[in-house]
Amino acid sequence: MEGSPRIPEGFANVIDVYTFDQILEMDDDKERSFSRSIVETFFDQAETTFGKMDNALAENDLETLSQLGHFLKGSSASLGLTKVQNACSEIQHLGRLSPNDPPLDHDGLEALLKRVRTDYDEIHSLLEAFYN
Repeated sequence: MEGSPRIPEGFANVIDVYTFDQILEMDDDKERSFSRSIVETFFDQAETTFGKMDNALAENDLETLSQLGHFLKGSSASLGLTKVQNACSEIQHLGRLSPNDPPLDHDGLEALLKRVRTDYDEIHSLLEAFYN
């Protein structure tokens, strides 16, 4: 869309404005149908992934948790959602710990997942407001 409106300044703390602006430039209409559909698909995928992460944590399955972190990291990176991307990067590295690394405590893992969800909720709220 020609001359797309600038992204609100508050986004800069949680979103790579350049990446997200490029997605907005692909919109052909004022309703931002294209970018909205991409963002809504991400929201759906993220919600499903969070449920799977909870299950992996309950089963202490670090490999699956790592794979899910990798998936969500990639999805969030493609939209420029840097805050979620960075937190998911930490989750991804959990599956790469060696036997010589200190053991992970369950509370620490829960706190990390809670932080990812908090970051996601912040971005979700910003993007919902942006599109409505």
